[in-house]
Amino acid sequence: MNVKEKLAALDMTEVWLLLASWGGRVVGALVALFFAWIIAGWARRAMLRALEKRKLDLSVSKFFASMVRYMILVGALLGILGMFGVETTSFAAVIAALGLAIGLAFQGTLSNFASGVMLLVFRPFKVGDFVKIADKLGTVEEIELFTSEITTLDNRMIVIPNSSIFGSVIENFTHHPVRRCDISVGVMYAATVEKTRGVLEAVVKEIPGRIEEPESQVFLEKLGASSVDWQLRVWCKTEDLWDVHQATIERTKVALEKAGIAIPFPQMDVHLDK
Repeated sequence: MNVKEKLAALDMTEVWLLLASWGGRVVGALVALFFAWIIAGWARRAMLRALEKRKLDLSVSKFFASMVRYMILVGALLGILGMFGVETTSFAAVIAALGLAIGLAFQGTLSNFASGVMLLVFRPFKVGDFVKIADKLGTVEEIELFTSEITTLDNRMIVIPNSSIFGSVIENFTHHPVRRCDISVGVMYAATVEKTRGVLEAVVKEIPGRIEEPESQVFLEKLGASSVDWQLRVWCKTEDLWDVHQATIERTKVALEKAGIAIPFPQMDVHLDK
């Protein structure tokens, strides 16, 4: 065997060793990727089932389940790159820098997204509730990850960023099944307390839509500048609130007129010294 044949044989040996080494790595990488894909899918389904049992919003549940899946796949990919001698710390630094840049660029959007997730998790209101949010009054039509939509009493649609909602006071008027209707009325000082209370208590008992429990109440509120101020507190179902409100005002006025108890106007007595 001459020198050329020896070199050729040596080269083929190195090639076969190289192929055997890299071939084993490639096969191992494919097997690892296959199992990572299966595990990621299983983790996604398990996370989705767990969040659905906790009655979390479906869109939020799918989002978190997909995040778990992609995290497993990214971790497996970085591990596979390490098998081939690729320095993965640089990739981690690049991913961290990219995440920071994206976070700064979409700061407002991410804030709305985080607020939307919190609204869907804690559920201070739901679709169909009548609420006051971000100083806007209306019925909730839709709750999305970035914005929420309400329809006002005069039928205007308002889209509110979720960050403005979650960072402000939320007033939900229809959260509880029972509400109290408070109607204030002032009567003349000439009317006795006993007579006025009797008339107003008779009114309270005749309000249509009133419920027995909790018990409604006639409350002597204060002595005003021009009148003795009373408050009728009538409990009712939430859906009957406005009807009870109107009926209480109407029947109170009629009953006071029949009893000869006037509702005074603001007045002022002026005394002139001679």
